[in-house]
Amino acid sequence: MKISIIGAGNVGGTAALRIIEQGGSDIVLFDVVPGLAQGKSLDLADSQSLVGRDFSLKGTDKIADIEGSSIVVITAGLARKPGMKREDLLKTNAEIIKGVSLGIKQYCPDAVVVVVTNPVDVMTLCALKNTGFKPNRVFGMGVSLDTSRFANLIAQELKVAVSQVKACVIGSHGEGMVPLVRLSQVEGKTLDKIISKEKARDLAKRTVGRGAEIVSCLGSGSAYYAPSAAVADIVKAVAKDEKRSIGVCAYLNGEYGLKDIYVGVPCRIGREGVEEVIKLDLDPEEQSAFNAAAASIKEQSRILNY
Repeated sequence: MKISIIGAGNVGGTAALRIIEQGGSDIVLFDVVPGLAQGKSLDLADSQSLVGRDFSLKGTDKIADIEGSSIVVITAGLARKPGMKREDLLKTNAEIIKGVSLGIKQYCPDAVVVVVTNPVDVMTLCALKNTGFKPNRVFGMGVSLDTSRFANLIAQELKVAVSQVKACVIGSHGEGMVPLVRLSQVEGKTLDKIISKEKARDLAKRTVGRGAEIVSCLGSGSAYYAPSAAVADIVKAVAKDEKRSIGVCAYLNGEYGLKDIYVGVPCRIGREGVEEVIKLDLDPEEQSAFNAAAASIKEQSRILNY
């Protein structure tokens, strides 16, 4: 199976490494910056004898080289700088996504497309509009990363193994994300039965601010180790037709009372992309927070005339 990654920056390059490590064997890494994708591909290829794995990895600055890809991951775009919100990247990254999407439409019309570029909820809608693909074949990374961050913070707070935590986050991949304390579990017990409301609010707040915290620490650029792990996990679910529940930025057409919008919800992911939107039983407070996130995404979409 041919997998292409658009954008050879930190997220794209590290995602290529992770996909190779989990068994991907035919990968194209594309970037418009001359030499960037080529250099990273050569470096990765030199590791084959060391890791004991054979794979084909082509670095290129020619979009035509993605032709025939079954999965395309879009990481291209500007990253956040300290003090920036994901939404600040809106118009610049929309132009990048538009150009990339037209290339995907031309060279791999049957691909499943996974969008990573921020603000991901709106950029995924941009990719849908410009590829013209069916909505199930275009979705965003979104809350899968946020869920992992929430799980990590819960595990640290309660001093348990992160493998014992089943976290749940919905909403936008940004300040409008909604960590669901009531629907998250630790060792089979719901989180709201284990910690106080005050501590739960603190963990949720820290999850929402985790990306900005990382940007602030780095000073230049944004997170890429965890995002690339989220990308590789989604690619694996599609490539192996796992039909596994993952929180992604999915197109809603009536689900949760919303239409013509991309927002983070749990979905069944398989070879056809989003094969089922999983409906959570939200309480009124959770539904209200989810609706607020959706309203913010809608407002950003209107800026781009979507």
